[in-house]
Amino acid sequence: MKKVWILNHYAQEPGGAGGTRHFHLAEYLQKLGWQATVIAASVEHQSGHQRLQAGEEQRCDDFNGVPFLWVRTPEYRGNGGGRMRNMLHYTWRVMLPRTTRALSGPDVIIGSSVHPFAAVAGALLARRFKVPFVFEVRDLWPQTLVDMGRLRDDAFVTKVLRKLEVWLYRRAARTIVLLPQAWQYIVPLGIARERVVWIPNGVDLSLFPRLNPSVDRPDKGFTLMYFGAHGQANGLDNVLQAMQLVQQSAAGSGIGLRLIGDGPLKPELQARAAAMGLSNVTFEPSVPKSQIPALAAQADAFVIAVLDLPQLYRFGISMNKLFDYLAAERPILIASNAVNNPVADAKAGISVPAGQADALAGAILKLAATPLEERERMGRAGREYVEQNHGFEQLAGRLAMTLDAVHAEQAAGHS
Repeated sequence: MKKVWILNHYAQEPGGAGGTRHFHLAEYLQKLGWQATVIAASVEHQSGHQRLQAGEEQRCDDFNGVPFLWVRTPEYRGNGGGRMRNMLHYTWRVMLPRTTRALSGPDVIIGSSVHPFAAVAGALLARRFKVPFVFEVRDLWPQTLVDMGRLRDDAFVTKVLRKLEVWLYRRAARTIVLLPQAWQYIVPLGIARERVVWIPNGVDLSLFPRLNPSVDRPDKGFTLMYFGAHGQANGLDNVLQAMQLVQQSAAGSGIGLRLIGDGPLKPELQARAAAMGLSNVTFEPSVPKSQIPALAAQADAFVIAVLDLPQLYRFGISMNKLFDYLAAERPILIASNAVNNPVADAKAGISVPAGQADALAGAILKLAATPLEERERMGRAGREYVEQNHGFEQLAGRLAMTLDAVHAEQAAGHS
């Protein structure tokens, strides 16, 4: 069994709240000749929860045969200096030889962004162990920060990050991207197109049994549901404005929204909803991934909003929650101007432009008035789409082919 280390600062264990991409990929990789170890920070990003006990510098837990090495990092909340300190601390701790001494030596190392420093640690560890480095790009830093207005394009920090990302692309035997058009950003930087591999987010379909909508659907009213982070990129301001318009409409009686999750903007969003007098919106705490299928069965439809930032989303979207929604066999309302639209591709709901609360409110009212039979058809179409395109078992197959290829290339180079 070949070994791969996956460095993902924000990796989630299966019982946690949030994306569990690398756990599920690692679970299926075991059947394909690869044992993956996930190396992650001890502090959970959305909640700030510290997984390690006092005095523990690290701990290795096993989840269904997938080892998770938790590396102690300082606690923080939000996106300020504390988060940056946490990032740098993780990178430094992972690089210490004693941190990984107890692990079996790797045959390949994957360094996964959101932020690039975890990938830098992966590249340097791959050099130390003389194994191939694979760079997984989940967010295009610094371009994402520039497009969201957090960094100026001509800032010194931006220029440093651009040099860093080019170094990572050039060090990598392969670059894995989650966004379908990300290669259009990477190839002009001097990277061969064939070295860029698209492996999007997906869903563990075994967690979402096929449902009988006429039985599982709530008896009264129309329940919209949102699972996931409450942060700047999630467009929830637009959703609240739409729900205000729904509440003011005579046709909006009985339509409610459940916002389930956590994040730095949640207190602000709760205060805003109260100030707007929204009686049709409730906020609920985040839940472990294992509880999402049962909660999702209580929904009539799901809603997802993307910010109106065409530059940011010109390479596409690949959000964990979207594939959970599709797997749950309920229609989806999506507000997005991204270059790709899985909801439209699947014919699984209604799409409206991003940032237009009136359009989203109109879509909510339209979907609530749609006959049950048509909503069930949308739900089935969404489920069939993820079964064909986004099951983690098939995505792990793509990853295994990539790992096999870089491992074979290195072996050929040493022969």
